[in-house]
Parts: sequence; C-alpha cells; structure tokens
Amino acid sequence: MEKWKVLDSSYIIQRPWATLRVDKLEMPNGNIKEEYYVLEYPTWVNMVGITEEEEILFVRQYRHGANEVMVELPAGVVEEGEDPEYAARRELMEETGYAFGEATYVCELFANPATSGNLTYTYLLTGGKKVQEQQLDPSEDIEVVHMSIEEAKQFLLENKIGQALHSAALFYTLKKLGKL
Repeated sequence: MEKWKVLDSSYIIQRPWATLRVDKLEMPNGNIKEEYYVLEYPTWVNMVGITEEEEILFVRQYRHGANEVMVELPAGVVEEGEDPEYAARRELMEETGYAFGEATYVCELFANPATSGNLTYTYLLTGGKKVQEQQLDPSEDIEVVHMSIEEAKQFLLENKIGQALHSAALFYTLKKLGKL
C-alpha cells in the first residue's frame, strides 16, 4: 500500500484549538482528490492514576461538544517539545492535586487517523498521594472522582465512559494490570 501524494495544502483556519487544512491529493491509482480536510490537534496524554489507597482517579466535567457532564480520565495536551511522561505527571498534578511515583507507558493511539494525525499517549501512574489543591485553568471546572479498580472496571464495562480514547486507555491499562 502506498501513501497518497500531497499536491497542494492550505489552511482554512488556524487557532489554538481549531486548525483545519485542506489538501489536494493524488492517490496511487492516479485519481485526484481535490479537497481532503484534515483537523490538526496537538499531541494528547491520558492518565490512569492509581493512588496509594488503590483507587483510580477520574475527573467529572462538562464537555460542551457533547453537551454532557462526563466522567473521564485526567488528560491534557503535551506542550511543544515536552516529554509525554512529564506532561502526564504535570496534568495529573494540575487536575487532581496528586503526585505519583512510578509511571509506565501503556499505549499510543490516534483519535481518528482518517481526519487527524495527532497521537494520544496513555500512562499508568501509581503511588498517588494528594500534595496540593487543584491548579485549574480559568476555563476548567473539574471534580475529582475516586473509584476502586473493580468499580472502574465495572464503569468501563457498563459503557459509562463516553470519551472513546479514555475507554481505550482504561481498557489497555486494566489489561496490562491483569484486571480484565
């Protein structure tokens, strides 16, 4: 299988959280795709943080795109040039106030490789201890939720995590822990 050749590319909009470009492509069979739209996002990181009490930390927050209050894993953006593991630790501290000991890489996934190219890394962090209050951005309103590993597993199996990448992250982490 061959990659498609980019004949032309231009941006329709470039904003911090909404970047859309249109590419003109030539497929290996010679067909030309005049307009192929690509959403550009930064690299993301999802964290499964397990506290010293063997609880997994989740966050409850309103998600405007879905118009729903959702329970998700803590997650965030990997800043330009930042190591994903460092970003995982930073985001967990900011969103939950917990610091963690060991961090283990779990997986990396594309959100939707048909229309965007960003990666989402997942890390398992263990030994979490509350060391400060949340350090939220002005646009964040996040409640920390604690679940036992068994409760988190049941939550996943009952399809109560509406964010697909978070469901996958928790699934792969529970599999790595031998809890599925």
